[in-house]
Amino acid sequence: MIIWIIIGMAVVTAVPRILPAFIMNQLKFPKWIDRWLNAIPYAALGALIFPGIMSAKPDAPQIGIIAGLAAVLLAWVNVNIIVVVLGAISAVFLMTL
Repeated sequence: MIIWIIIGMAVVTAVPRILPAFIMNQLKFPKWIDRWLNAIPYAALGALIFPGIMSAKPDAPQIGIIAGLAAVLLAWVNVNIIVVVLGAISAVFLMTL
């Protein structure tokens, strides 16, 4: 019985995630809607990252801000994402020494 519940939950979770991918390929939006939809991932990423930057070191929020700025600067010069992450980690490490 429990296996059927797990399978049912998997289907109910997967269908709403997979179905829009097939539907979105068929729809054509005006350019202004496309631009707006393309901005959503960046807005969501910013909403997820900013609280982490501010709470990296609760007793010293400037450390997170400096690490965030280091990551932004590295990303601005178009380095690999791994270098951006390692640069931010290095900034936090150096600031906590």
